Amino acid sequence: MAPSPALRCCKRALNWIPVLFINLVVAWSYYAYVVELCVFSYLVIFHAFLAIFIWSYWKTIWSKPASPSIAFALPRAEKELYEKEQRAEMQQEILKRVAKNLPIYTRTAGGAIRYCDFCQLIKPDRCHHCSTCEMCVLKMDHHCPWVNNCVGFSNYKFFVLFLAYATLYCVVICATVVQYFIKFWTKELPDTHAKFHILFLFFVAALFFISIVSLFSYHLWLVGKNRTTIEAFRAPVFANGPDKNGFSLGFKRNLVEVFGDQAKNWIFPVFSSQGDGHSFVTRLVHIDPEQVNSILQQNGKIPANGEPNPCVLVNSAPHTEDSSKETAGTRLCFGTISFRSSRLHLCVFFLFQMCLRRSL
Repeated sequence: MAPSPALRCCKRALNWIPVLFINLVVAWSYYAYVVELCVFSYLVIFHAFLAIFIWSYWKTIWSKPASPSIAFALPRAEKELYEKEQRAEMQQEILKRVAKNLPIYTRTAGGAIRYCDFCQLIKPDRCHHCSTCEMCVLKMDHHCPWVNNCVGFSNYKFFVLFLAYATLYCVVICATVVQYFIKFWTKELPDTHAKFHILFLFFVAALFFISIVSLFSYHLWLVGKNRTTIEAFRAPVFANGPDKNGFSLGFKRNLVEVFGDQAKNWIFPVFSSQGDGHSFVTRLVHIDPEQVNSILQQNGKIPANGEPNPCVLVNSAPHTEDSSKETAGTRLCFGTISFRSSRLHLCVFFLFQMCLRRSL
């Protein structure tokens, strides 16, 4: 049964408690640093880091999660058929017909079209339903209680910057307070009402730094691999099976996909991520690159130290069932050479090689 409106309202109010806690800690740290410590030479750099930290934090909180467009909803006729149909296999056939005209290349673990019964739409690649936000979120990473918001395509850059500037904020506090912390601890300074604030400020900043820097490092790794937190735990499934590196395009391009192609915008919490969140560039690799290298070296097509340059498939055009089956066979491009692999092609190729060697 669906929760009552009063219960849902209370739940939404309780979800703001972690956000309120963080804001109270930041407000207290401001009082302890500016009022109790009050070192004028430190105030400029402190306020600079505080301002950009608050900016990125509130952008993460108030950026509405991006949801799929109406193009991913079932047309009225297909929706009626889907709702009337009781057999799961026939429902999948209806979804497949609709998905032919959509840029969708990932499937469920069982190979089915990913469909959300709550939002009643076909899920785009990397999209997931958030039970807390009660909506499907494009390129969903996770639901963060500390910002009371889903971290996804619309605010992932803001979230990473929030972690970065929160780490730097803690570093600034620890670096400038440590000398006064030592003096109060060794009783070189007289006991005043500021002693508690200075000692506690250093401990809180150090503890937050340790916890935040580990999370920040993890998300930097995810950015470099072009994965979400969900994909790090469960690899996306393509037509040929799970592929944890299916969306990885190399470190530089992965970085640009999140932060944009203008380096001047990287440090500011302004939206500059590439794409629309509905489709993503994918790299489908179905055979071992070293095996392909050895085969092509035998043919003299590439030098001994050459490396293959895999094709990049852009999910931006509608595809049909036949075309999706075609992509199940690998297409790896090496300059102007297109090598399409399947087990049958490889077997024929090796047999041809053996016959050629024997004839020589």
